[in-house]
Amino acid sequence: MDLRVIVVAAPILIALGWAGYNISRAAIGQLQMMLKRGEA
Repeated sequence: MDLRVIVVAAPILIALGWAGYNISRAAIGQLQMMLKRGEA
């Protein structure tokens, strides 16, 4: 495997991982909010 492939793919994969992490945090927060409202 060529080193250029890693150099190009690494930042893209890091960005996708970071976006997925942030989206999942927001989704979990929304889910918890919905569950709290359901109990009240």
